[in-house]
Amino acid sequence: MSSSVQRKRIRKSPEARRAEIVDTAAAVALAEGLECLTLRRIAEELAVRPGLISHYFPSVEDLVAEAFGTAAGAELEVLLPGAEGPPGADKDADKDGDGDGDGPTPAGRLARFFARTSGEDYDAISRLWINARHLSRYRPLLRDRVAEQEAAWRGRLHDLIREGAACGEFRTEDPYVTAIQILVVLDGLGAHANTEDRGRPEAVTRMAVTTAERELGLPRGALTVEA
Repeated sequence: MSSSVQRKRIRKSPEARRAEIVDTAAAVALAEGLECLTLRRIAEELAVRPGLISHYFPSVEDLVAEAFGTAAGAELEVLLPGAEGPPGADKDADKDGDGDGDGPTPAGRLARFFARTSGEDYDAISRLWINARHLSRYRPLLRDRVAEQEAAWRGRLHDLIREGAACGEFRTEDPYVTAIQILVVLDGLGAHANTEDRGRPEAVTRMAVTTAERELGLPRGALTVEA
């Protein structure tokens, strides 16, 4: 009698499998673009049959929209966490409460946002946004997801600026307009990074920060911290 024990094949739950598919699709989208997403491609990445992917996403359009939403939403949580932030993040970074840009004050969180929106990592998500906005002209599901994410990013930044204005750190007549101005400049810088691979002058790379400092009544350098 054999002493070997046959191993049971562990099946993933539907929720875990779907999350795995979406995360894989989001990674491919960030690295190569949304056009590269096909049910077969994701099946190959996961070493499963294409039928398994189509079980969760009958249409590639569903997968494209979900992949973009997941990538953009995850990036927002990294770049601009809410007031509470992710578990364990920045909770003790400014114990003296001096608002020097190192802690969870509105100015500190905004400064960290700008620090995180510079460099190649942010260029990748910028390219994905450009990609998604272009394709959304022809793909209704993706268009809805782009609008949803735009509202989420705009809302998160608006809330932060409004919080800073309420506690006296910022001075602005309209936090909503200021939030849009900042995002428009970031979008423009993202488009520039998509077509220009040479070094950008500091005055250009700081355009979003400069805009924010001006519109929020802050001195130059107030929103600059080390990444």
